[in-house]
Amino acid sequence: MMEIIKLEGTEDTPRILLDQKNGIFEISGRSLPEDSAEFYQPILEWLRAYSESANDKTEFVFKLEYFNTASSKLILDILTALEEVENSSIVWCYHEDDEDMEEAGEEFSELVEIPFEFKLN
Repeated sequence: MMEIIKLEGTEDTPRILLDQKNGIFEISGRSLPEDSAEFYQPILEWLRAYSESANDKTEFVFKLEYFNTASSKLILDILTALEEVENSSIVWCYHEDDEDMEEAGEEFSELVEIPFEFKLN
């Protein structure tokens, strides 16, 4: 079993929970860390390691309210890493009146070979 990653969200960084044992994989909140690459590095490393002994099914949930351009590149890196995880899928949550977040999810879904499900928050 992989170690759990649990980061509480702040004004600038999302809440992140990666819990293999309970099958919870979620990023939520706002993502505009000062150094996106540094912030997301441990998450990407965790996912690479996880892909070698993944659960039977991995449903990765994004509940982002906002992310900046630098974060969008790293979100794509996360999605790309998830392509290596067998039986992975994405749940992209957004608020009904947030067309930007809905469109962002649609754009990401076209860039990777993973099933996407869109859900209203």
